[in-house]
Amino acid sequence: MKRIVIADDHEVVRSGLRAIVETRSNWIVSGEATNGEQAVALALETRPDVVIVDYSMPLMNGLEVSRRLKALHVRTEVLILTMHENEELLTEAILAGVRGFLFKSDARNHLISAIEALLDGRPYFTSLLLEKLLHDYQLNKQNKSAMLLTSREQSVVQLIAEGHTNRSISTILKLSVKTVETHRASAMRKLGMSSTAELVRYAIRKRLVAP
Repeated sequence: MKRIVIADDHEVVRSGLRAIVETRSNWIVSGEATNGEQAVALALETRPDVVIVDYSMPLMNGLEVSRRLKALHVRTEVLILTMHENEELLTEAILAGVRGFLFKSDARNHLISAIEALLDGRPYFTSLLLEKLLHDYQLNKQNKSAMLLTSREQSVVQLIAEGHTNRSISTILKLSVKTVETHRASAMRKLGMSSTAELVRYAIRKRLVAP
């Protein structure tokens, strides 16, 4: 049996994904999570073959979940789901080592194929954004990833926008307060911002948090 964990903060989405997964007789949903921390805990507890995780999760987004699992040496493939057609998200996912990336709007038709690919050790990326990325590289455009926040900086910005203090963020991400402050300062410098309010507006604009 192949074990799947589903992580999304909306029950209706989790139910829909579970219904699709359970059409396969040899696949079982070994747990459901409503935030990133729960997703990591469930992965550690049940050791699933695949974790399906919404990018925009409370406490810890999908990329942070993937990074945490890799740091803990959990041999689990991560499939990121997102409702946002944003090229930057796919770039960040690739840089974070994520091997599965799918639009929620494509889940009904492509979720089974994406999970099968990951179970077979093959990557699966939504075709629309991947084709655009390949086209950009073929045209020798500047690699936009160099100008993006790192995934860790995005996680810090997300938690700041959710109202967490530096000390609270250090606990959630298991970093020192000084390291959190460094990531916060680096993000603000890259974005040309000088206030928390500006970071919150950025996080909302980038769909790191709900408005």
